[in-house]
Amino acid sequence: MQIMERPRSRPTAAQALRVWREYKETGDLRKRDRLIFMFAPMVRYLVYRKIREIPAQCEVDDFLSCGMEALITSIDRYDPAKGATLEQFAWTRIQGAILDELRRHDWAPRSLRATERQINAARQKFAAREERPPTKAELAAELGITPEELSQRLDDLARAEVTSLHQAVHADEEDGEIERIETVQSDDPLADPLACAERKDLRERFRKAFRALSPRERQVAVLLYHEEWTLREIGARLGVSESRVCQIHSELRRRLREQLA
Repeated sequence: MQIMERPRSRPTAAQALRVWREYKETGDLRKRDRLIFMFAPMVRYLVYRKIREIPAQCEVDDFLSCGMEALITSIDRYDPAKGATLEQFAWTRIQGAILDELRRHDWAPRSLRATERQINAARQKFAAREERPPTKAELAAELGITPEELSQRLDDLARAEVTSLHQAVHADEEDGEIERIETVQSDDPLADPLACAERKDLRERFRKAFRALSPRERQVAVLLYHEEWTLREIGARLGVSESRVCQIHSELRRRLREQLA
């Protein structure tokens, strides 16, 4: 997005004050709308000046709306007796509103953002002096901290970065728009269609092999693996010895292996 420059032609303090007095004297909203139109470029300038600090998951239009609301409030609350011009008063209010909106969208504490500014300043200072980027050890020395402390602060900053999974990361006529969520690799095995199909096939093959067992073998398998009975408890249930249950178990395992090979 192109950064907008502050417009060169803007109303003089006398022009703005004259229109503002007409608005206050008559209550004519068209006069207020004229003031809004006169200072709207200033709102855009202040927002786009902060464009790099706007979180990725936020819309620039939200900040423009916030700035316009602050402009309207400034017009209504302006008092020329306090010495400032309407432009100066509105500038301060709009800039404050934009900063408040930035903080509202940023869940990281201010101390962490102060740390980020210190690290960036130290990195720029080293690069200007040495004409190359610093290593982690050199950056830590520039900040007067240990490399371990720097790593911890960088990790904290990385965790503070929030982005939208639906943010477009690529767009062209052939592939269309690709969102970030489409490029994130999932660790969930259920998210892989091929793996899901293979597991479904294995389950079906096991069910078929299990159905081929004798009723007693199936009963031993259920009591042993599902109900978690011991071989002695199963033998007492079936009226056979523990060694006989062990033989049945060995036989059913052999038959299952043959069916699933």
